[in-house]
Amino acid sequence: MIRFDDVSIRRGPRVLFAGASFSLFRGEKVGITGENGSGKSSLMSLVRGELTPDAGQFEMPGNLEIAHVSQEIEATDQPALDFVLDGDAALRAIERRIAEMEAGEHDGTKLANLHAQYAGAGGYDARSRAGQLMHGLGFAPADEARPVRDFSGGWRVRLNVAKALMCRSDLLLLDEPTNHLDLDAILWLEQWLRDYPGTLLLIAHDREFLDRVVNRIVNLEQGKATLYRGNYSDFETQRSAQLAEQSALFTKQQREIRHMEAFVERFRAQATKARQAQSRLKALERMTRIAPAHVDSPFEFSFAEPEKLPRPLLAIEEQSVGYGDTPLLTKLGLTIYPGDRIALLGRNGAGKSTLMKLLAGDLNAMSGTRTDAKDLKLGYFAQHQLEQLDPRDSALLNLRRVDTAIGRGALEQEQRDYLAGFGFRGDRVFEPVGPFSGGEKARLALALVAYRRPNLLLLDEPTNHLDLEMRQALAMALQEYTGAVVLVSHDRHLLRTVSDRFLLVHAGRAVSFDGDLDDYAKWLAETDSAPASPTPKSSTAETADDRKARKREEAERRARLAPLRAAIEKAENAMTKLGAEAAKIDEQLADAGLYEEARKAELLDLTNRRAALTRDIGKAESDWLEASEALEGAGD
Repeated sequence: MIRFDDVSIRRGPRVLFAGASFSLFRGEKVGITGENGSGKSSLMSLVRGELTPDAGQFEMPGNLEIAHVSQEIEATDQPALDFVLDGDAALRAIERRIAEMEAGEHDGTKLANLHAQYAGAGGYDARSRAGQLMHGLGFAPADEARPVRDFSGGWRVRLNVAKALMCRSDLLLLDEPTNHLDLDAILWLEQWLRDYPGTLLLIAHDREFLDRVVNRIVNLEQGKATLYRGNYSDFETQRSAQLAEQSALFTKQQREIRHMEAFVERFRAQATKARQAQSRLKALERMTRIAPAHVDSPFEFSFAEPEKLPRPLLAIEEQSVGYGDTPLLTKLGLTIYPGDRIALLGRNGAGKSTLMKLLAGDLNAMSGTRTDAKDLKLGYFAQHQLEQLDPRDSALLNLRRVDTAIGRGALEQEQRDYLAGFGFRGDRVFEPVGPFSGGEKARLALALVAYRRPNLLLLDEPTNHLDLEMRQALAMALQEYTGAVVLVSHDRHLLRTVSDRFLLVHAGRAVSFDGDLDDYAKWLAETDSAPASPTPKSSTAETADDRKARKREEAERRARLAPLRAAIEKAENAMTKLGAEAAKIDEQLADAGLYEEARKAELLDLTNRRAALTRDIGKAESDWLEASEALEGAGD
């Protein structure tokens, strides 16, 4: 048992949290949540014995084997597999004793005992276990022999994670383990942690990861540490109820719920894929329940309305892209319209970021055509942009530079109000960005991208380093955004609530993926889990006759599918019209005076009309789903 008894932790003069009293038991999986700077990592340091409480008592058994992920890794020539094996320190100690005894004179009985200990500690399958850990985290078999120094920073983080998992620990401490993992590695780690028999303390800003792994939440907020039973969604529900008891927040809560319900209704009239539409509707309806737990979030921003929304925004056809003379992706075709929400799926190294760079214009195509709308305005967020922030400049100076470049001429107070929505308030806007945390730099880079009022947002892992509150604010802002979004992210909550179309980047191509994220997880499980560099498919040149035949077939197909598209459009128009009428009646029904005896007839008429509208909306939705499924079944 791990026990916190009235524990307080300070960082300099600042109290991170005080009066923390709770107990954690063997086998529990605990998520530690709270905004950046609330004391999550300090709590982990306390458990590791690197800090002592400033007040109160902290107790845990002294014989626990503790594993954690080191923040840094020395660049050495040690093979990666051996580095991971070092995570099992007890096994390595037995190996050294065996080697020392075999190198000199030795007692046969003692050596036999050591070999028995080695076998009992799983020594004979240790290399296999280490290889499986590396494999699950995205390493190829050939990577096992590569020296540690050959790997980039993100891959060294994965090696550190594998080393921590290799330890036969009683207590596992993980601080943001998903930051440098792609989706397939996250899914693997998720299952591994669910099966882990020891006690887990986990800091993560991925709500779905928390939901699927933990059964307790320790939330650090406003200088307090509170233990909640259940996963992250259960915590949100409990916290929503607590907030609702505070009258000052109740009105804001109700407004937030209505705001989210409006998103759901609007999406019903705009969706284009039946299977994914159903998945997205469920996600948005879940957002309605989530919203009240975040009404006191420090982040509240929106993407400004783009000045122009040409149709289409961008189109590429038969493009190939790669590095040097070697194409990584071939036969790329994509047309992007305002309102599109496209997410790229695929294993690490398949080419998702390469495709994003092509769309952003950072990489030139090797072949094919590209057509940009005259008024296309790109907003591109990628991790390298954090490194391009001048560490000597302040957040306000960075924004002024963008303001000057686009000629907006906003007043300083307007600029400061804008930055406040991204969490930069007061004198914070004047501080140099060099000492900012990774999350603060990511927020600033995102703010600078959004300030340009793009009509096409390209977001490559925008949630790295962002905490849960900022991720929630980003998801809500993207739902309101009227431009198009192309997204790469390992945050499934963001993918579910924002995307309504998936492209699978695999084997040198980018093709439509008509399932949802659960289907993608099944696809990953059914294919080889080791990532491999995709080999572009060879192709023969298309002749003029082939092109004519293909265009004729496409024209015939468009004509054949036209009635289904017309039915979808008719149903969408009906849902929009009926939804607007229902909203007006709901406003009238909210009038307390309507329920007076003198207005009984008016009330009856409105309730009857509202019931009829509910039936009509349901029929329109059924018509829309039927036509959408037929269109999807026809291969659209």
